[in-house]
Amino acid sequence: NVMSTASIAKKSKKEKGENKVFAVLQRIGRALFLPVSLLPAAGILLGIGASFTNATTISSYGLEWLLGEGTLLNAILQIFSSVGNAVFGNLPLLFAMGVALGMATNEKAVAVMSSGLSFIIMHTTINVMLKLNGKILPDGSLAADVVDGTIAEVLGIRTLEMGVFGGIITGLIVAFLHNRFYKTQLPAALSFFAGVRFVPIICTVSFVFIGTAMFFVWPFVQSGINSLGNLIAGTGNVGLFIYGVCDRLGIPFG
Repeated sequence: NVMSTASIAKKSKKEKGENKVFAVLQRIGRALFLPVSLLPAAGILLGIGASFTNATTISSYGLEWLLGEGTLLNAILQIFSSVGNAVFGNLPLLFAMGVALGMATNEKAVAVMSSGLSFIIMHTTINVMLKLNGKILPDGSLAADVVDGTIAEVLGIRTLEMGVFGGIITGLIVAFLHNRFYKTQLPAALSFFAGVRFVPIICTVSFVFIGTAMFFVWPFVQSGINSLGNLIAGTGNVGLFIYGVCDRLGIPFG
């Protein structure tokens, strides 16, 4: 009976742990809904804008009088295209803020602001590390040993290409820090910085170190992604199967 009770207790504890992990994953999934919901609208704007400002399309249908350069509709469609491009170009930042919003338990506005701040700090730190290590040369060009596509411009900052995953990582870490510290109490002399005001401070300090760590860690992730791409390209039907599986697994990330 004692062994049976211990076994039941152990099983119950395991199930609770599994349920807790599943609940966290569900929260992450819900947090991704908001930034993912932006994609269709941005895609429609980009598609319409790019299609109907294309010179070949306009000339093929003889619509220069309506959609040609200098017309009112052409100007409006160019705005549509630029807005769509801007959304897709800044998806990592939008995911960072969206995930922080979804994962924060209280004072969500502070979490969103802290996430945007942390995203900028992380990539600024990476930019400085790239310069210090000679990956970005003093004249702004890239070193000869830098692999194409590994360094990109994010919010005007030349940094490692982390894509949407960089935004998701930022949002998750900020949400953790926010939920842990938004009720922090400090001595009376520092009381102005207590509570929610402490969150952006701790995020600023933390993401200097996180950005430094990412400089060393992320190249290995990029190398793994490149290796997976080469594997898919070089293994025929097996590679096609791997690609299909990865494509399905990527859906939760938009």
